[in-house]
Amino acid sequence: MQSSSAELFRSLQRRIFRALGAIVGLLMLGVVGYMILEGWDFLDALYMTVITLASVGYGETRPLDPPGRVFTILLILLGVAALGFLINQVLQAVSEGYFREGLELRRRQRMINKLANHFIVCGFGRMGRRICTEFAQDNMSFVVIEQEPQSYARAQQAGYIALLGDASTDQTLVEAGIERARCIVCALPSDADNLFIILSARNLNPKIRTITRASSDEAAIKLRRGGADEVVSPYDAGARRMAAIALRPGVVDFIEATFVGNNRQIYIEEFRIDAQNCPYIGKRLQDTNLRTQTGTLILAIRRADGSLIGGPTGDTLFLDGDLLFCLGSSTQLKAFTDLLLPLRT
Repeated sequence: MQSSSAELFRSLQRRIFRALGAIVGLLMLGVVGYMILEGWDFLDALYMTVITLASVGYGETRPLDPPGRVFTILLILLGVAALGFLINQVLQAVSEGYFREGLELRRRQRMINKLANHFIVCGFGRMGRRICTEFAQDNMSFVVIEQEPQSYARAQQAGYIALLGDASTDQTLVEAGIERARCIVCALPSDADNLFIILSARNLNPKIRTITRASSDEAAIKLRRGGADEVVSPYDAGARRMAAIALRPGVVDFIEATFVGNNRQIYIEEFRIDAQNCPYIGKRLQDTNLRTQTGTLILAIRRADGSLIGGPTGDTLFLDGDLLFCLGSSTQLKAFTDLLLPLRT
C-alpha cells in the first residue's frame, strides 16, 4: 500500500523534531562540557556553546586548554551535522509542499472533530461516488475514506471531507470519527476488505450501523456473520429495480421521486419515538391531530418487536420504540418533527 500524505507529513515532522532535539541536546552538552572542562560559569559556557554551534566565527570567550579545544572541535562537527540535517529537512518540506499539506491536514481534522452522528463512506469508486452524491443532496455530514490517490483526489475536488488511507485500520477509522459516527458504508469492490472494515468498526464503536456491498450471496452471508447490519448486492438490487420498472413503472417513479434528485417536492422520512423524546406515547393517532396540524401522512409504523402496521388508522396507538414512516413536503415534515419530537435533545 502506498503511504498516505498524512503519514509522509508525520514522518517528516518527526525527523525535524529529532533534529531540533539533537540541537537542544548539543546545547546542553556544550554548557555542561565547558563548565566541567574549563570551570566556566553558566553564562560563559552557554555563550561559547551557541557561537560554536552557530559557526559565526567569534573568538573564544576565554583561552581554552587542550581538552577544551578537542571538545570544541567535536561540538563543531556534531553541530554542523545536526544543523545541516535540519536545514535539509526544512528545505524538503518547503519544496514538496509538506507544510501546506500539514496545514490542510490540520484543517480537515478540525472539521472531522466537529462532526457527530455523521456517516463514513469507505471507497470512492462508482458506487461510493453515487452514495456521496445522495448524501450531499440531502445535506448529510459524511467523511470519505479512500486508499487510491486518484480517487482520493476526485473526492477532494468534489468538495467532500476525505481521508487518504486504509479504512480497515483502526487509526484511519479513528481519524474519521468512528466513535461519533452513526453509520459506516463499505463500498469497496473486495468482500474481504469490507469484512475487515466492519470488524474494525464494530470493535471501535459497537453501536454503529454498518452497511456493505457484497459480490455474491455467499459473501453476503459471511458479511452478516461478521456484523453487517445491511448487505446490498448491486446485481440483485439492479435486477429487482429493472423488474419493478417493468411491472410498476409509475410506482417506481413515485418512490424514486421521494428519495433522489435535487428538485424533490415530497419526501419519505422515518422517525423513531420513545418516552424520552415524544409526548404522544400511549395515545391514539387521531388524538394527536398530527395529520391535521402538519399535513404529514404516516404511511406505516414498525413496532419494536419488528411487526409492521401499514396504513395506520386513527385508533392506532403510539408505543415506545415505534419507527414511523412518513410522507410529506420538507415544510410539512419539519412541522411534524417539531410536534412529534419536542423533547428530543
